[in-house]
Amino acid sequence: MTLDTGTELFDLSTLGPTTEGVFIERPNRFVALAKVKEKIHRVHVADTGRLEEILTPGRPLLLLKNRTGMKTDFTLLAAKMEEGWTLVNTRLHAPIARRAIERGVLGFIPNEVKNEVPFGTSRFDYRVDDTFVELKGCSLVQAHRCRFPNAPTLRGVKHLKELIEAKAEGFGACILIMALRPCDCFEPHPFRDDAFRTIFREALKSGVEYRGFHVRIKKEKVVYGGPMQLCPENDPGES
Repeated sequence: MTLDTGTELFDLSTLGPTTEGVFIERPNRFVALAKVKEKIHRVHVADTGRLEEILTPGRPLLLLKNRTGMKTDFTLLAAKMEEGWTLVNTRLHAPIARRAIERGVLGFIPNEVKNEVPFGTSRFDYRVDDTFVELKGCSLVQAHRCRFPNAPTLRGVKHLKELIEAKAEGFGACILIMALRPCDCFEPHPFRDDAFRTIFREALKSGVEYRGFHVRIKKEKVVYGGPMQLCPENDPGES
């Protein structure tokens, strides 16, 4: 198997009927209001990040119809940005990244991939052969750079500390960043979470591996968009 640009990683149409709407507002982290065929509907937002540059008034949305009886009428799948549709649903990150891992995004074709594997006091997203992998989806682009996190993340700091511990115990350890929008390179956000930025750099210096890749949406298919490098000043190999 190979992972070439354009390789399909997930088919959004398999989730059920989709429709387009227009973003109006976001009353809270989990709910947005959108206009669909001249009616206002409640939309579930699975991504609890700020999304301040994505969920703006008038933004076209790709929505999944919810089953009858749910508190919301639709679930948000994607938003249409200048570069095209951008995935906005964190629940889909894990299956998309798993497919990329199976196809070799970590630099090798694994024999076994396990989801949600316990280590220490938490769980890593994957164990890939003898390597623990933690996945982070990145939708924030500033100054042509993909940046994570867009808000302080105690959970993210904890995961990086435990990746360092896993490496010290002789396992492979990797932080995998999935870029949801085009950018030149990745860096931990320079001012939104000092603790994450510090532990990210410590992790790389301790031997935790960084891998990054882009995804994009093409006709309701999420496809591999190529590797994403670290911004040079964040790469221990460049210092």
